[in-house]
Amino acid sequence: MNIENRLTAAWKSGKRLRKKLGGAGFLILMVCTLPDAFSQSTGKLKITGKIMDGQSSAPLGYASIRLFRSADSTFVSGAITDETGGFIVDIAAGSYYALSEFIGYKPQFTSGIKLTAANSPLDLGSLKVVASARTLDEVTVQAEKSSMELSLDKKIFNVGKDLANAGGTAVDILTNVPSVAVDVEGNVSLRGSGNVRILIDGKPSGLVSIKGASGLQQLQGSMIERVEIITNPSARYEAEGMGGVINIVLKKERKEGINGSFDIITGHPTNYGAAANVNYRRKNLNFFFNYTLSYRNMPSRNYLYQELYRNDSTIIMERDMKSNLKGMNNSARGGIDFYFNPKNILTGSYTWRTSKGKRFSTLIYRDYLNSISNPTGITNRTQDETETEPNSEYSVTYKKTFNRKGQEFTADVRYLDNWEKSDQFYNEDVFRPDGSPSGIPHLLQRALNDETEKQLLFQVDYIQPFGKDGKLEAGARSSSRDMTNDYAVTQQSSDGGWMPLENLTNDFLYEENINAAYGILGNKTGKFSYQAGLRAEWTGVTTELRQTREVNERNYFNLFPSVHVTYDFAKQNAFQISFSRRVRRPQYNDLSPFATYSDNRNYWSGNPDLNPEFTNAFELGHIKYLAKGSLTSSLYYRHTNGKITSIRRVQEDGSSYTRPENLGTEDAYGAEVTGSFTPYPWWKLDGSVNFFRAITDGTSLDEDFQSDTYSWFVRTMSRFTLWKTTDVQLRGNYEAPQQTPQGRRKALATLDLAASRDVFRNNGTLTLSVIDVFNSRRYRSITEGNNFYTLNNSQGRLRQINLTLNYRLHQVKKKPKEGLEGEF
Repeated sequence: MNIENRLTAAWKSGKRLRKKLGGAGFLILMVCTLPDAFSQSTGKLKITGKIMDGQSSAPLGYASIRLFRSADSTFVSGAITDETGGFIVDIAAGSYYALSEFIGYKPQFTSGIKLTAANSPLDLGSLKVVASARTLDEVTVQAEKSSMELSLDKKIFNVGKDLANAGGTAVDILTNVPSVAVDVEGNVSLRGSGNVRILIDGKPSGLVSIKGASGLQQLQGSMIERVEIITNPSARYEAEGMGGVINIVLKKERKEGINGSFDIITGHPTNYGAAANVNYRRKNLNFFFNYTLSYRNMPSRNYLYQELYRNDSTIIMERDMKSNLKGMNNSARGGIDFYFNPKNILTGSYTWRTSKGKRFSTLIYRDYLNSISNPTGITNRTQDETETEPNSEYSVTYKKTFNRKGQEFTADVRYLDNWEKSDQFYNEDVFRPDGSPSGIPHLLQRALNDETEKQLLFQVDYIQPFGKDGKLEAGARSSSRDMTNDYAVTQQSSDGGWMPLENLTNDFLYEENINAAYGILGNKTGKFSYQAGLRAEWTGVTTELRQTREVNERNYFNLFPSVHVTYDFAKQNAFQISFSRRVRRPQYNDLSPFATYSDNRNYWSGNPDLNPEFTNAFELGHIKYLAKGSLTSSLYYRHTNGKITSIRRVQEDGSSYTRPENLGTEDAYGAEVTGSFTPYPWWKLDGSVNFFRAITDGTSLDEDFQSDTYSWFVRTMSRFTLWKTTDVQLRGNYEAPQQTPQGRRKALATLDLAASRDVFRNNGTLTLSVIDVFNSRRYRSITEGNNFYTLNNSQGRLRQINLTLNYRLHQVKKKPKEGLEGEF
């Protein structure tokens, strides 16, 4: 009986046993017998080798290999590969076959392994696995990658597997990625830290530039292949990003011939879209092209209640705000890969994105004195904004691999050219409490805002292997970034002319230059793998307010070490301890002093005097591969100096100003568990739980700016294959309450529901999704100061229903899946 037939027979036998014991009984049996299986690894001989990607020959770190007796297919021993893809298995002499596995790849069987004392250690060479098209009929019949792939230093979230992402944006996707949270304004945080470095294909991009992470609201999810979460980056990455790095990888094919995928989207509230991801490869040329078109109407609402304590009176204000943002977004990305030969690739690409939006907001202020039973007036204010945002990005990348495995050189040059123009009109009328005119003249104001950004980036990286498992990495990076903001607010006078408002008209200039170099040394000794690196960064930032001639120039040099040490245990376990030093440099939005003006009682602005914050991050991680899944856990600690936090202050007239400030220190402790489990072929589970404590000390700025909070959040996704071509998915999020330096944020809970069915002979998929089923994604907070109390209730996106059709052209067909009817 060959290997495949043995595994098939074992799987069928397991199905009969499951039916007798029931699902729970079978799982208990698996747990009870697993230690016995592992305990058989008592031999003193060794089998070595490497597991590689079958197409690119890249090493696959944290893949698994298991050895079975040839005679009876009994599992004997196994191991997990290190970062170089290498493995060592301690085992007794005998005849075996091997099963090499990595999430998202087809299992690879290697037979005819005969180990003796004479040939130990026996080197199996490079075992190449290929991306999963299909596997053994009786074992796995899924064609897609798992939704979540785990390793010690990163988590990979495969977007296409999460049904609820169909028809959504990059923000919708990040909202449901483990360890990540997105607030009502689109700001992204990782493990509770709002300072996260977001990259596109491993590099800075105009998609997250002028507007920061909120720019991702214009990036359609159909362009995204996967999201990588790196919680404690090595010196290879920029030091920017206290919380870590989020790398968004866009779709790009390199298969022979022409192939691709197409999406058509409709939804409520209005969400119409189309997308195409196509590539054509012939011999040494590969052309790739992505295009998305979308039109959305995004309603939002916000309620604010504020008490201002002045003398012996309490001035109360209620503000109701409703907003509709209608936008047309176009995004195109095209490029060419030229293969001089299989080891030399030159890639040129161009990305163009334009966004045209129309925002109309209504704000109603109700004022009271001492209690809401004593109203003093009503103010109606409207905002009518037209916004245009064209962005361009040019890039050229050269990659050379050498005859020696693991040796490679990469050079990258890219240029970003972004521009944004906003034209806003504000109308305001004041009424008495009974709704009659107050006699105060009608107010008409206008705000013009022109922003530009130009960034040039050079980067080179080189990897040199040495010895058996060692490698030396080195690289350099240089970036220059120039941004301008021409901002003017004017008000119409009684004669029809326009006059500028004091302190609300200026030109803000921002210039940033960062030069960096790094080196990393890594090696392996027995079961220990280590990697130590050092990154040096020279930073120069200059800001200038042209009209008032206020110049702020800062230059500083910093060293950023990183250390990662991994130990591989038997029984499919590995541990890693890591350290890195990170920085949060105040960015353009943090430093710009211009205040938002849509709400003329509550202002938000940057702070030109803001200093960088520095963090030392420590993490202990563990990964465990199970028979039907994998589990990672980690303990982490971050110590931050110069913590940047938004501080709200209320003036005597009741208006508030919120801007970032440097506090003192923050100590954050946490524990996180993330897992992926497949109890049955028709049921998949993914989930994560994160507990943390954050102690913030801002007493150097104000005695009241301190907090000690315990909080946690959980993500879970459960996917069922009900019939052979139909999937149903439930996705839930919960974020517990937590303290802030000025108050507290209340809990948040949401539920998403989605269903998909394969159509057109399995070349297409129709997906219906309901995001935020109960319309409960509301961000509620309480902020308090010496003279005020504020309650805020915001909902940036209402419940969204999307219907998406995806069609695949000349791609591997999805084989019908084994649903419930195959089990019972």
